[in-house]
Amino acid sequence: MTAPFKPAMPNTTPLLEIEALDAWYGAAQVLFGLSVSVGEGEAVALLGRNGAGKSTALKAIMGLVARRARRLGFAGTNIARAQTHTIARLGLGYVPEDRRIFTDLTVRENLDIGRQIPRLLPDGRPAPAWTQERLLELFPNLAGMLDRRGDHMSGGEQQMLTVARTLMGNPLLVLLDEPSEGVAPVVVEQLALAIAALKKKGLSILLCEQNFQFCEMICDRAYVIEHGELRWSGTMSALRNSPDAMHDYLSV
Repeated sequence: MTAPFKPAMPNTTPLLEIEALDAWYGAAQVLFGLSVSVGEGEAVALLGRNGAGKSTALKAIMGLVARRARRLGFAGTNIARAQTHTIARLGLGYVPEDRRIFTDLTVRENLDIGRQIPRLLPDGRPAPAWTQERLLELFPNLAGMLDRRGDHMSGGEQQMLTVARTLMGNPLLVLLDEPSEGVAPVVVEQLALAIAALKKKGLSILLCEQNFQFCEMICDRAYVIEHGELRWSGTMSALRNSPDAMHDYLSV
């Protein structure tokens, strides 16, 4: 029997600490002992093929599926038994793959719904704070459509809106689920540049993706999962220079 895989750890204070996370849909177990951590101001990629369990991992962190963990800590608080709304109020933002904007509301109204007060990091320092004005600088496409309803926007514009709406809640860390999925290449690049800018301003990010190039533009480290289990972890450059890992776990 092989020894359990030991994941790489962040170089900064962990904001999100997950040890031995299991998750289920009904009777079907999807995650098996997943361990992941994200440090303050760090962007981490969760990579794997379609069906590997990436989206389930984010849902499990948010308490949206049945889960169990040896440790599930966020900003110094144990959230293993917390409900989704409590986790969100602690400052954990979630951008789902299916966007879920309010299509009958305007861009301005969607942003207003997400608004929350600025937060403090666990050590008492102010966390990065986001206003509508700052976010429109990062997502200039939205600036000219503040009065446009969500159902009159393209898929890429909706993706920008759902990220901006989540940031209006001033989260300490954001879980991003496949932001490049189904989006035009030019918008994918715009999203990557915007998210990279957010990271530079101190936002912590856990990014679930299949698009390796997208992750390379943003992330410091990566975890690779297959069939719900952790198979590899390390820096993005180390993964790029590991042809065996790229072929075994990421190639189609």
